[in-house]
Amino acid sequence: MGNMTLRKLHGLSALLLAAYACIHIANHLVGMVGVDAHIAFMRAFRSVYRIPVVEAALFAAVSFQICSGLVFVVRGWRVREGVVAWLQAGSGAYLAFFLLNHAGAVLVGRAVLNLDTNFYFAAAGFHVPPFQFVFAPYYFLAVLSLFIHLGCALHWHLTGRAVRMYAVAVSMVVGSVVSLLIVLILAGAFYPVQIPAEYKATYGGKP
Repeated sequence: MGNMTLRKLHGLSALLLAAYACIHIANHLVGMVGVDAHIAFMRAFRSVYRIPVVEAALFAAVSFQICSGLVFVVRGWRVREGVVAWLQAGSGAYLAFFLLNHAGAVLVGRAVLNLDTNFYFAAAGFHVPPFQFVFAPYYFLAVLSLFIHLGCALHWHLTGRAVRMYAVAVSMVVGSVVSLLIVLILAGAFYPVQIPAEYKATYGGKP
């Protein structure tokens, strides 16, 4: 497959995933109000994205995005120049790592562990020491990488050096704030979070 064709398909796939990611991030931010609000938002959203054909399209897009993104990282390794190009590659590589792990964890949680992959599934690792030291940077870097990657993609479609750099800078600042808020929500910084025993058990935690 030619590089230009692959880039176009990568971009189209990214649009689908970006739409999902925006709602998914909004879902997490709703968690500032409380766990019940987070879960209510998720249930409403699931009525759309868990339609079999929609869910299949999302998983297909995730798989394609991981593979095509890694192809770009490898192909451009020796010829890539500039801070933005390397930011795009680095954030894309981390997103590939995160998507592979996150999608896999959700599938295992649903099919093997028979758990509802809701707020508690995402937050459990923050409440069973010492896993919070793994999951805090894991989630923070994932959300930040998403914003950086989108900012870098926007950079190439804008004109004017100042406007281009502003797009990347804003994406990094906004991404940092959103990432921190999501980590704090999952960690229970805004209100006490009681993780059900079945979720803690996946990390060897006690009730």
